[in-house]
Amino acid sequence: MRFFIGLILLAALAVGGWWYLSGGAGQDKIREAKESLSKSASEAHQAVRDKLHDLNFSADDLKEELARTGQVVREKAKELGSKAADATADARVTTTIKGKLVADSGLSGLNISVSTTDGVVTLSGRVKNHDEMKKAMDLALATDGCNKVVSTLQVKE
Repeated sequence: MRFFIGLILLAALAVGGWWYLSGGAGQDKIREAKESLSKSASEAHQAVRDKLHDLNFSADDLKEELARTGQVVREKAKELGSKAADATADARVTTTIKGKLVADSGLSGLNISVSTTDGVVTLSGRVKNHDEMKKAMDLALATDGCNKVVSTLQVKE
């Protein structure tokens, strides 16, 4: 007898669960979750777009700064409580950036030297134009562990 009562209760729970998820309140909750997720994703997308816009700089800006100071420096906003980079992290950053530069067919990556100290990446060597300099700096700045990029790249004109 207990077996049949248990079976009836299990069937009732299954039907109730199916009703809840397939109709009634279940659909409302799923729709609310989708809307909330969509809104959060949209806000995150806009925040990333705004941040990238703030970091964006043109080749003309690089050319002017290079002529004025002899080097170009761009810095990421640092997060509070970020830890100091150690030699292993610096080597990883240097290797990652060098790999990105060599893999990019639009850059003369073999002519660009990369060194990293405490998260500060220094690019040196020669590039064909200021657009290549900007691209190399963008690749470096987009690498995890890189907090600042100093470019002493020379444009061979």
